[in-house]
Amino acid sequence: MFENLIDILKAHPRKIVYTEGHDARILESAARLKKDGFLTPVLVGNVEEVKAAAAKGGFDIEGLEILDPATYDKMDEMVETMVALRKGKMTAEECRAALAKGNYFGTMLVKMGVADALLGGATYSTADTVRPALQLVKTRKGANLVSSCFILVRGDEMICMGDCAINIAYEDRKDKEGNVVLSAAQQLAEVAIATAGTAKVFGMDPKVAMLSYSTKGSGKGVNVDLVRNATAIAKEMAPELAIDGEMQFDAAVSPVVGQLKFPGSPVAGYANTFIFPEIQSGNIGYKIAQRLGGFAAYGPILQGLNAPINDLSRGCDAEEVYQMSIITAALA
Repeated sequence: MFENLIDILKAHPRKIVYTEGHDARILESAARLKKDGFLTPVLVGNVEEVKAAAAKGGFDIEGLEILDPATYDKMDEMVETMVALRKGKMTAEECRAALAKGNYFGTMLVKMGVADALLGGATYSTADTVRPALQLVKTRKGANLVSSCFILVRGDEMICMGDCAINIAYEDRKDKEGNVVLSAAQQLAEVAIATAGTAKVFGMDPKVAMLSYSTKGSGKGVNVDLVRNATAIAKEMAPELAIDGEMQFDAAVSPVVGQLKFPGSPVAGYANTFIFPEIQSGNIGYKIAQRLGGFAAYGPILQGLNAPINDLSRGCDAEEVYQMSIITAALA
């Protein structure tokens, strides 16, 4: 998988900004990427502090760009741009204070084209990485929400699971008069299509299973209705996709069970992209695959933004930073 992504980056050079440039894990990854030469790291932080942390760890970052919000020569322009993006929700003083922090500063570097992608979260929470992205980079045209997926790899086998990290549950969005402007099913359908798109980036031919505790009407309830309706909407939105549901996990992965419970389905029994009906089952599902199934899990990979911005686990190591750097930059 990574060989293919590295080939993409060699053909299309990218810059990736790290919001926590002083962190030893970030520095180790940045030094390795510098040596490899297919991706250009940009470090956010006080120049002397970053250099001192690199020297302490024995990491060669000589020649890498280090940008300090306190001394950035285009800060006034950055503040002006952020004020415009926030559309009266923040004053210039509030924007300047926010941009003094690595998460907002790094995100604005992507927005202004200084970097192509961002990786954060080594010390920031997921919310502190996603919030600036939503406020500044914003969702791409046609996207109504941000979602996530995990790529799971075991030997030559690759699967994709979403959403396992962002959307807690899907509920109808209503206007002030109580009219539904975006249904829960529409949101879940959008997640399915976005996840299939991410799977394609990784060289997969996505066969998308909309997961439930019911297969083709065997169960009843609002949760089943959500998945069934989302499947119908997703098929209408992306008729070129192999997508089906609702189906149980055994029907999704076992050809015998799948074709027994869901005869004629192009997905049942052959799925490689799995869409969960809410975050709880998604998070449990990918961790079971990781811990009991022996899959390596890469993510969460954020979907729906105008630029690739991804979140690290605060418990990550340098190898995970390196791998997520390649994934994030390749998405650009």
